[in-house]
Parts: sequence; structure tokens; C-alpha cells
Amino acid sequence: MFEKSKDRYLTRGVDAEIPLYLQMFLWDAVDNMPEPKDYLQVFRLSEKNGLQIVHHTSEQPQFEMTYIAEAKNPVTAKVYIIDDGEHCTMLLAEEY
Repeated sequence: MFEKSKDRYLTRGVDAEIPLYLQMFLWDAVDNMPEPKDYLQVFRLSEKNGLQIVHHTSEQPQFEMTYIAEAKNPVTAKVYIIDDGEHCTMLLAEEY
């Protein structure tokens, strides 16, 4: 799952609402998590005291990690990254 050789896509919603640096961070979080990886990665983005909070989870196998970073404009959103076997797609939860 999530091999770097697969094409990676994002939806218009992600392009419009998630800054590029954060998109890259989410891809990197998936790349650096331990194997095996679930086909569905879930990211809950929130703001606390001006910091960007990224809560990353998956179900099979169970995985959970929280990242905290300084950000000029923290984002609040739920983002999925899905590996369908042929390519990987980043999308907002409401676009699913």
C-alpha cells in the first residue's frame, strides 16, 4: 500500500482548502508510518492556541499519531488518503 511509485492525486477541495506544505506533510506522514498500512488513512486537522494539530489514524492495523506544529493559518478539516490499488488520492471527507 501507498508505494511512492504510484501516481498521487488530490481533489479540488484539498487544492482549495489545504495549503501545499500541509498536503506534503500528510503524504510524508503516510510514507513514514510502519508497514503494513491500511488502504484508508484519516487525518483530523484542527487548531489549538494558534498551532496546527494533525491527528492521523487508520483501522487495520490500528494506528494513531498526533503531530503539533506552528502554522500561520491553521486549518480545520477531515482529510482522507485512499490507496485503491492503482493510485492514491487525497480528498476532503465531504468529497468522499
